[in-house]
Amino acid sequence: MADDDYNEMDMGYEDEPPEPEVEEGVEEDVENDNNDETPGDAVETEDKEEQEPVEKPRKTSKFMTKYERARILGTRAVQISMNAPVMVELEGETDPLEIAMKELRERKIPFTIRRYLPDGSYEDWGVDELIVEDSWKRQVGGD
Repeated sequence: MADDDYNEMDMGYEDEPPEPEVEEGVEEDVENDNNDETPGDAVETEDKEEQEPVEKPRKTSKFMTKYERARILGTRAVQISMNAPVMVELEGETDPLEIAMKELRERKIPFTIRRYLPDGSYEDWGVDELIVEDSWKRQVGGD
């Protein structure tokens, strides 16, 4: 069968409507209309940011878990090994993990831990807000 035979057959498909030709000036006008609305929204969000957040009572423990501690130290050690700025004074330490431990001891790690709850909500805790158990000092033989 040739292509002509297929063109004559109606297979139940409708022809696609032709795409409208878009002029360049029309698109710019649409974008400008959207930009006109954006500054008004930005003003409202700035007002919301100026309000102090209402502190809800937290449901989760104020203690950092060993899993959170391991993840924070590992993530921070990788960052330090890739030349991220160090948040503490170095006293000869060169090992990224030791530097990360020192930052954690001095509560200088700029991370936020998100703890998910069973109902789907979550709580954000700063590393500086959590109590870190120093069980690793006993393992290393520290103070």
